[in-house]
Amino acid sequence: MITFLKDWMLPCAIVLGIGLYLLYHFVPVLHPFGPVLHPLASEGQRLVIAVLLFFQFVKISPHDLKLSRWHLGALAIQVLSFLVLAGQVAITEGELRMLLECAMLCMICPTASAAGVITDRLGGNLAGTVTYLVLINVAGTFLIPFVIPLVNPSATLGFWAYVGHIALKVFPVLILPGLVAWLVRYTTHGLQRKLMRWASNSFYVWGVGLTLAMVLSTRALLLSGLGLWAVAGIVLISVLCCFVQFFAGRRMGRDKMDNLTAGQALGQKNTGFLIWLGYNYLTPVTSVAGGLYAIWQNLFNSWELYQKAHADAQRKAG
Repeated sequence: MITFLKDWMLPCAIVLGIGLYLLYHFVPVLHPFGPVLHPLASEGQRLVIAVLLFFQFVKISPHDLKLSRWHLGALAIQVLSFLVLAGQVAITEGELRMLLECAMLCMICPTASAAGVITDRLGGNLAGTVTYLVLINVAGTFLIPFVIPLVNPSATLGFWAYVGHIALKVFPVLILPGLVAWLVRYTTHGLQRKLMRWASNSFYVWGVGLTLAMVLSTRALLLSGLGLWAVAGIVLISVLCCFVQFFAGRRMGRDKMDNLTAGQALGQKNTGFLIWLGYNYLTPVTSVAGGLYAIWQNLFNSWELYQKAHADAQRKAG
């Protein structure tokens, strides 16, 4: 059972999350739970993100958070592609505009908290992933508010109001886990050592987070009201954005470890944030791109983990 979970947990979590929301959607007797279901899934996912980041910060010290060349390359890819796509969105109308918005969101979306979990299991640099996670969240917090009024002329809030909204969404689950983890690290060494031993279980915590993410993603898709061709367009855009970012990251490091780390940091996204941003501040149907992206990135992660486990088994057998 443990071996099965290690190999197939991510696909199983995807199927379970989709199945749970479909069960709710098509069984009328469950509909009264709707007002509770969405907040529970949304806030539950935020709690999972905070727990995952706490375990990652427990394993590293502030001195491990060092800037690398690939960090700047990954930032350049996300920021420049976001600005170029935003400029194109501003002068485009119709369904093409919606697809460009989807691409824009997929490119600027910050790194997922689980990227460090997957990177660590694959043999990459956990500290490098966490460093980039902090960098892209800070960059997105101040960059996205500049662009929202450009692509959404009906936006009524000012720059600092948008910064505040995004910061309240991002930083409680980013900064607080780090501060608590480092407080434990420098005050209670015995507890820190126990937590470091438990940190390997964060992979299974992410299984819970992915299930909740799939609940939110399926909800976004079913409530979007999109036609078949629009969904097909978003599928294509999300697949392309996922492929481009994983591929680009795997080509920008100095060695195999850097390549793997950069690929996960650039390609693995906080799709819950993407869904929230699209639904609240842009064309609401663009939130569907976040749900679809979550599927593609986790299928790729499952394949990576399977390949790693297969290679490790071959080495032991040899």
